[in-house]
Amino acid sequence: MRSNKSCVLICIATLAALLTLSSCSVDVKKEANGEDKQVDIKTPAGGIHVSEQADASDVGLALYPGAQLKPKEHDDDSKSANVNISGFGFGIKVVALEYQSDAAPAKIVSFYKDQLKKYGKVLECRTNDFDVDTDIHDSDSDKSDQLVCQQSSGSKIELKVGKKDDQHIVEVEPEGKGSNFSLVYVRTHGRHADI
Repeated sequence: MRSNKSCVLICIATLAALLTLSSCSVDVKKEANGEDKQVDIKTPAGGIHVSEQADASDVGLALYPGAQLKPKEHDDDSKSANVNISGFGFGIKVVALEYQSDAAPAKIVSFYKDQLKKYGKVLECRTNDFDVDTDIHDSDSDKSDQLVCQQSSGSKIELKVGKKDDQHIVEVEPEGKGSNFSLVYVRTHGRHADI
């Protein structure tokens, strides 16, 4: 996932500010095997929530019938994430999941085009790299908040709907006789909006 430089800098600055405040609380919930399951950090200025507990409904979409969460390739390689960062007039929520299916990419694309229609006009892009544009602007005159295709060719199909500060994305790619696909929800806010 490529990130906008300003978004990354804001996230890092927010995270650093939150972690350096003296009156913060940290709550870590562990799996039975001792691995971190969920981390919550709360401060007077905001908070951070990171969890591997996510499913398709957290993205606002149904799961393609028969699809399975992709297995981890390494111990620290989670295929689902639910992240919320908020504070000092900025916030970002990202829910991302990776699945695999025996279905052909065209069937999955058709299923999710129908699912995504409830959020607006669906944009279909071809890409080689997953791309989320999360420019956060403080005024309407800064830039358009419309989603666009960043590339015009590639082996992956990316379905996008929404605006830059509130978007649903499905990325589908062929894998053997089936498909791999990702479901992503990204919501951001700056000074003039709530998350």
